[in-house]
Amino acid sequence: MKSKLLLFFTIYSTMVIAQSFNNLPVVTQKPPLHGRHWMAVTGKPLAATAGAMIFSKGGNAIDAGCAMLAATCTMWDVLSWGGETQALIYNPKTKKVIAINALGVAPTGATADFFKGKGMNYPPEYGPLAAVTPGTPGGLMTMLAEYGTMSLKEVIAPAMQMAEGYPIEAQTASSIERGKEEIKKWPYSKKVFLTHLGEKREAPDAGEIFVQKDLLATLQKLVDAEQTALKKGKSRKEAIYAAYDEFYKGSIAKEFSRGCREQGGLITEGDLANWKVKIEEPLMVNYKGIDVYKLQQWTQGPVMLQTLNILENFDLKGMGYNSTRYIHTLYQAMNLAFADRDFYYGDPAFAGDKQPMKGLLSKEYARERSKLIKPDMNDAKAAPGDPYPFEGRANPFTDMLKNWGDASAKTQAPLSNQFLDEFTAGTTSVEAADAEGWVISITPSGGWVPACIAGNTGVGMSQRMQSFVLDPKENPFNVVEPGKRPRVTLTPSMALKDGKPYLSFAKQAGDEQDQLLLQFFLNMAEFNMTVQEACEAPSFKTYQMYSSFGKHEKSVGSLTLNEQTPPYVRKDLGRMGYKINYQDRTSGPVNAIYFDWKHGSFWGGSSNHGEDYGIGW
Repeated sequence: MKSKLLLFFTIYSTMVIAQSFNNLPVVTQKPPLHGRHWMAVTGKPLAATAGAMIFSKGGNAIDAGCAMLAATCTMWDVLSWGGETQALIYNPKTKKVIAINALGVAPTGATADFFKGKGMNYPPEYGPLAAVTPGTPGGLMTMLAEYGTMSLKEVIAPAMQMAEGYPIEAQTASSIERGKEEIKKWPYSKKVFLTHLGEKREAPDAGEIFVQKDLLATLQKLVDAEQTALKKGKSRKEAIYAAYDEFYKGSIAKEFSRGCREQGGLITEGDLANWKVKIEEPLMVNYKGIDVYKLQQWTQGPVMLQTLNILENFDLKGMGYNSTRYIHTLYQAMNLAFADRDFYYGDPAFAGDKQPMKGLLSKEYARERSKLIKPDMNDAKAAPGDPYPFEGRANPFTDMLKNWGDASAKTQAPLSNQFLDEFTAGTTSVEAADAEGWVISITPSGGWVPACIAGNTGVGMSQRMQSFVLDPKENPFNVVEPGKRPRVTLTPSMALKDGKPYLSFAKQAGDEQDQLLLQFFLNMAEFNMTVQEACEAPSFKTYQMYSSFGKHEKSVGSLTLNEQTPPYVRKDLGRMGYKINYQDRTSGPVNAIYFDWKHGSFWGGSSNHGEDYGIGW
């Protein structure tokens, strides 16, 4: 009787807290952004300013998004120009959401046997052998050519001014200092990053004017190629693609490949010339009347869609925001979806018809998965399900699944600083919208500090090869092969309601992206928070999925809670088998735009977690 009363008061108290959160004004640490004409939100204030500059010159949201992308790459905001770009675009003319796949591919010679022959369990985390082909330049130029209105010269002008020299912020400068021993292995990186080589502090100081002459020369070559094409009578679109060809088939490609291979990498000129950006159909599920869009299964994005399908079978609002039952239910649902990710997701171009995405995203499959959630205990053995019968066919991988994820050191990883750093590696996000109706959500990444720079291009190479596996028993769809895209964590998001944009949102930080984006979305869809409240609201994290980086470990039952979590919730979750740790800020960084159709305005939100912020007008 005593325990039942305690449970009742715990649930009641949590519901009261949740209701008071919904009904009373909440003071956020950052004010919400408001705009009528446009909104620009990204990972660095200076980069948001680049977007504002383009808007002020008459550009649309795609132009501004590309300018912010170029600026964040130039500022090494946990990425570089040699990384990868993933985006969702809402086209107001067609009223459709478009997916941009600008992820690089494994180069010639990148096979499982090649890496095994070097004694590796996975491709490396750093250096030229970690690099897939660069995707961001092609992604930026394709988005601009197809959906923008301005020239490449106009759009990357802010980034070029930054390459001439900008005051580097403390976060990036400190990252360079921490990674300097790795940077010293690569001569072109050492030349760019270590501006005080031989001194006690070898990285730039915060506020120092950071100059990147090689990168500026590379960007100038792109502009020159565009302008030459325009002088020859080419259209704006054709001229941008002439710059595209300069990067992937011209002198830049030649120097990039030379510099990569000189340092032990595999990328050839042919790899660069043969790579193409893909414009694709996104995946979508409807959650209680809201259409939620994600990229295809070469990203982890469908995880959030699967989890939403599972959660439709529960009364989340009745549980109360961040109550014991709420945290437990989301944790379990996410683990089931992530287990499917870990086994079934990978580049669909190499999968034939074997990938069961129709089954994975079916409401019927989600209903069956929801029945596996134990109400009072963490399921340490959550494993991939069998979605094939929900497509009317047999699972070809039954034998592989029998012993999948057996208990081992790899599944019981301690939450060390190294594990957490790998788990949340890299990335930034870019959100932009305009009064005409264009919306863009980008999650670019790759080539983060300590990056290996390819020759005299000033371009840091991607480290995304490490997201492949070498053993098909881990994931038969994500084994490294030349020309194949790795299954990445990068996951821009968009939601439509009543056929109109409702939310555009994304975040950085590796495998935790879809976990926190899910919670952000539910904060608004279920608990009626404003976009800024939803961005800052305390979230929680699971590590019970295989990391996409480093040693590909997971930590079963580990749970990060916000320090604000009430003692009784902590105690209840501890009794349910969770290994709990705490962080003072668990909100993101999430960046988002909410579309206020009632008042004809935009609301911009950005977590109180990092330097991310925006500008609206």
